Amino acid sequence: MLAGELYLAADAELVADRKRARRLSRVYNNTTEEETERRTQILTELFAKVGANVEIEPPFYCDYGSNTYVGDKFYMNFGCVILDCNKVEIGDSVLCGPYVQIYTAYHPISPEIRLTGKELAAPVKIGNNVWIGGNVIICPGVTIGDNTTIGAGSVVVKDIPANVVAAGNPCRIIRNLS
Repeated sequence: MLAGELYLAADAELVADRKRARRLSRVYNNTTEEETERRTQILTELFAKVGANVEIEPPFYCDYGSNTYVGDKFYMNFGCVILDCNKVEIGDSVLCGPYVQIYTAYHPISPEIRLTGKELAAPVKIGNNVWIGGNVIICPGVTIGDNTTIGAGSVVVKDIPANVVAAGNPCRIIRNLS
């Protein structure tokens, strides 16, 4: 899965890992805004890495959590999803609007392979000081460069460089910032 090769999501170990993530997400989603220390503890148990000053508004959902690496000063608004079947790296000072979806998982194009139940996953990397608007979908294998803004409602299907404003479906560069 992490090597970008076909894998069987129904594998017992992967099912157990997803159940762990579902349990921790459910516990997290049932915390209150006064329970900031408890939220941090849960995220530290859920994610591979959690930086300082991380805030994720419930509800939040993820596949595994253990493949997600979050830097310092990360904020994710309500209703976000991270399908981290492969590595998701989120830099420092990243802001996500509501309902942002980050996908590493995808299915084979070939119907014959798809019918076997096997899936694929490709990593996603988000640089430092990135702002991702509400309802953005970030597709598998995408890298977003430092200091970039992704406009609300965008579907990011290919890499976006540093220091740009990008938006649309498919997401494309609207303006250079440097």
